[in-house]
Amino acid sequence: MVRKAWHMRTVRSLVVPFIPLFLFWVMLNGSTDADTLFIGVVVSLIIALLFRTSLSPFTELHFTPRAAKAALGFFIFFVGELVKANIRLARVVLSPSLPIKPGFVKVRTRLKSRMGRLLLANSITLTPGTLTVELEGEWLYVHWVTVETTDTELASQQIVAGFENYLEVMYG
Repeated sequence: MVRKAWHMRTVRSLVVPFIPLFLFWVMLNGSTDADTLFIGVVVSLIIALLFRTSLSPFTELHFTPRAAKAALGFFIFFVGELVKANIRLARVVLSPSLPIKPGFVKVRTRLKSRMGRLLLANSITLTPGTLTVELEGEWLYVHWVTVETTDTELASQQIVAGFENYLEVMYG
């Protein structure tokens, strides 16, 4: 039984990165000729073998209905935060007084998964007005264009908590 579980994890660690790599290959080439597909399979398989433990955001993803629902919720939440952050930043930039208060804040994440933490850091960076500059264990150092608080817990609540609610279900 243990051997079968190990085998399934090994197969999954190859298949999960292989599929997006191969699809990306097909999209880049724009061809479904047999030779192009064959080369794509070979190249994708080699890359998947070399980087099977660290390449894909799916390597630590929980494949459950609850995680799938959380992924959809995360996407919707992220788009909403993206729109709100763009509007907030546009107001700041268009204001004659340019009310910025840039600075760095230290925030904490409760996520344990490396990939969950990476997606959290990238989500913060992709949201206008914030930039994750360092990820160290449970701590993220974020540059904030308009620092609203330097209190770690309050800043964590404002910047991190919304994303974490979904990523914790998806990655643990």
